[in-house]
This record gives sequence, C-alpha cells and structure tokens, in this order.
Amino acid sequence: MKKISYILFTALLLLLNSCGIYNFTGAGPINAKTFQVNYFQNVSELVEPGIDRDFTLRLQDLIQNQTNLSLTPTDGDLVYEGEITDYRISPMTATADLTAAQNRLTISVNLRFSNKNKPQENFEKRFSFFYDYPGDQQLTGAQLRSALDVIFERITQDMFNDTLAKW
Repeated sequence: MKKISYILFTALLLLLNSCGIYNFTGAGPINAKTFQVNYFQNVSELVEPGIDRDFTLRLQDLIQNQTNLSLTPTDGDLVYEGEITDYRISPMTATADLTAAQNRLTISVNLRFSNKNKPQENFEKRFSFFYDYPGDQQLTGAQLRSALDVIFERITQDMFNDTLAKW
C-alpha cells in the first residue's frame, strides 16, 4: 500500500510540474509587466478614415485579453509601434467582358517591436492579410467593417504570435 501511494504521489508531482508553464493563449513566461502600443498611422496611398485608430485599439485589446500585461501610454517594457503601409483594392479575376469578377482588399502593417528587458528580441517586420469579395459589390458600411475585422484579427494575432507566443 505504501508503494502504491508513493507511485501516485510521484505521478501527481510530475503531472503538476509539467503543466506549470502552459497556458491557453500559447504565450510562454513573459519577462515584462507593461506594454505600450503607439498609434499606427495610415501612410498608405489610399486612405480609409479611422482604420489607424481601429487597428491600434484592436492590437491593444488582443494583448490585454491574452496576457496579464498592463497597458501604459509611455515607457512600456514592450513597445509596439509602426504604420499601416498599404491599403489596396485590386481585381483578382476577370469576367468575359473584362470587368472584375472578384476584388481583394489587402492591408499591410509595418511593426517595430522593442523589448526593454530583452533587446535581442527587438525586430521590425511587415504583416499583411487580405479579404476577397465579389467584383460587383462596393466595400462600404457593414461589409467593410466585416472585411476589416477579418484582416485585423489575422494581422494582430500574427503580431502576438511573433512577439509573445514565439510561434
């Protein structure tokens, strides 16, 4: 009986020890307490009003929701800054009468990431994603909102993965 309890105790210790650094967001242990997201200005040729503010808020929300880091306006341990470099609508396929059968909205964002506690992790990288829609439709109102949601979700998640989850 003593041998069985010893084996169960050892198995329990190993189980608890192996689960120590796992979390559901994929982020490992973070050597930081605060993060700062500077305003991502839209410097693309085609300007859609408000997407710079929406993107900045979306990135802040994602990091706050998936980590225990505190948002700070200045002097963050982790700093996210950059700009929206491309907002482009381009035809993807054509019809027989040479009109667009499908269009693609592509948004690209340049990120400069700084980690005050681990400067070797600093980097600059471009992130991009797209949304396809029928060529006979205009991206306005709710459809534009939906397209931006899809694109921003992917870009911000890719940024999170590269900076905190290390995927």
